[in-house]
Amino acid sequence: MSTVPKTLRDTAADVGSRVLETRLIGLTYEEFARDIWGRAPLLTRGVDDFSDLFSASAVDELVSRRGLRTPFLRVAKGGSTAPDSSFTSPGGVGASVADQLDDTALWRSFAGGSTLVLQALQRTWQPVTNFAGRLGTELGHPVQVNAYVTPPQNRGFDDHYDVHDVFVLQVTGTKRWIVHEPVFPAPLRDQPWTDHRAAVADAARRRAYIDAVLEPGDVLYLPRGWLHAAEALGAVSIHLTLGVHTWTRHALAQQLAEAAVALLREDVEMRGSLPLGVDGPDDEIDWVRRRLVAALTEADPTPLFHRTRRGQARPAPMGPLAQLAALAGLAPDLPVRLREALEARLVGRRLATRVGWLDLSEAELASTPKLLDGGTHTASELGLAFVERLLRAGVLVPVES
Repeated sequence: MSTVPKTLRDTAADVGSRVLETRLIGLTYEEFARDIWGRAPLLTRGVDDFSDLFSASAVDELVSRRGLRTPFLRVAKGGSTAPDSSFTSPGGVGASVADQLDDTALWRSFAGGSTLVLQALQRTWQPVTNFAGRLGTELGHPVQVNAYVTPPQNRGFDDHYDVHDVFVLQVTGTKRWIVHEPVFPAPLRDQPWTDHRAAVADAARRRAYIDAVLEPGDVLYLPRGWLHAAEALGAVSIHLTLGVHTWTRHALAQQLAEAAVALLREDVEMRGSLPLGVDGPDDEIDWVRRRLVAALTEADPTPLFHRTRRGQARPAPMGPLAQLAALAGLAPDLPVRLREALEARLVGRRLATRVGWLDLSEAELASTPKLLDGGTHTASELGLAFVERLLRAGVLVPVES
């Protein structure tokens, strides 16, 4: 009989220092969780040098040489967003897709005072990919990264709030941030600031909660719902916004309700038809409510929670040629490790990941604690047949020497 615990998870995020503590805040993880997270803004001066994550040369590289397409870039000025057609064009012979970035049009727009917004950098710029993956795993909430490139003395967007938490990392230049308290605290994703436009405009005329100039190395954390606007000062400003798409109790309630309704599918009386001539729910609703409450008590939303969470982000990049070479050269001393950002979790005999699931044999179960410990192991430690299976599935990757 297997002695492997019923549930195991990937513990790679527990290995080494946390990027939240070392690169974003001047507090411990525990202090931030207790006093700041979801509650109040936090401005931290001179936390780190972010040039390894992003830079002016990275902007030029992405805009002019990578063949990016929409929606990986937006252009904004005066609080509104320019139509895609104003900064895109076909890419020429052999690349006639019409929505590729037009660097000439972007230059003219930027010179005219527009802000360039490079979106989803966690998909297009490798240093940001690695950083966002680690941070998302630490926080337990998925992270999207945008870069805002604003010409001097310009503002890209007027006062507004976001429906996700943000960390603002000032990379180059300076930017003045004006922050006001929420008019609608803790908004959900379908409750945008435009639903409260008048209240936002009124609040923006009051005394600011924070009025500060961010310099390179500064970080500003804003919980969702906090109003903000920013303006570049005497030079081009580049900042990264790490958007934390937070899980909420409301989302968990939706998943609990979904799990309960799934249980009621197995109740033959619940599958029964309403009476003929029914004119409303009045005659049945109390009985249905009692059954639903009982199902809510029994329902377990955990599987749906983990499945949904795995679907909200992507695993670390994986090279198909490197995988093929590892399979072709599979030997007992081949070093391998779990692919990063997989959200791997063993429940019973099933290993669930962002790239699918595998039911494991008894011998494979015995190797799973090593697989999930975040370290590097040789193929012989895990078992050659198990390693081959996991390499083919894209769960394990070879470790470069």
